[in-house]
Amino acid sequence: MTQSTVPVIFDLDGTLVDPAGGITGGIAAAMGEMGLRVPDQAVLDSMVGPRLGDALEHIAGVPAEKVDDVIRLYRSYYRSVGIGQSRLYPGIRDLLELFAESRRPVAVATQKPQGLAHIVLEHHGIAGFFAAICGSPDDESIAATTSPGKSAIVGAALALLQSQPAVMVGDRHQDVAGAMANGLDCIGVSWGFASDGELQEAGAVAVVDTAAELLKKIEELDAVRAAALSEVQNDGSL
Repeated sequence: MTQSTVPVIFDLDGTLVDPAGGITGGIAAAMGEMGLRVPDQAVLDSMVGPRLGDALEHIAGVPAEKVDDVIRLYRSYYRSVGIGQSRLYPGIRDLLELFAESRRPVAVATQKPQGLAHIVLEHHGIAGFFAAICGSPDDESIAATTSPGKSAIVGAALALLQSQPAVMVGDRHQDVAGAMANGLDCIGVSWGFASDGELQEAGAVAVVDTAAELLKKIEELDAVRAAALSEVQNDGSL
């Protein structure tokens, strides 16, 4: 790793992995089994990214006393069916392999339960690329009020990388906010679950459409950091 190599912190669902209906279909199945009104697809899509309990209560309108039961049914569905439906987005594996070859540190920061995040990444054969995999506590019950938000999860990943600055890559406004709270830039990806204009309005430094564009933008940040380091070193020699 050179001094100018910017470490990268990735979101998971909607950024590295396409849930391909495994998340939204599971939520719909769980709510239907509970006799609850299932939201339309646009609402279900908006639930990918935030902490599940919060999304169920505040986006889908699930009564607080039923949230834990919906989560339990959803997780059963997700483990047995949903993970198998998911797939890596085009170019992600090649990008991670390139980063490994160049010794660029990478991490994951997700609001998915941390243990489950490991399972998903292992399912796709990419867990070994990451120096850190940080997520929410495995206890998703509504009583777990101490669950960290995205900012704290990004901060945990940054601390484990032992590097400042880094860059965040994500598909929702929570990723941008989590990055900014830790003094990081965030590159948005258009292939996830953000609504039109969401990432730009949140303050993403760029929104890219392909893995190749993402690599190019990260390399641009490398160049900026290298120039800044060179300027500091030259000033110090005067």
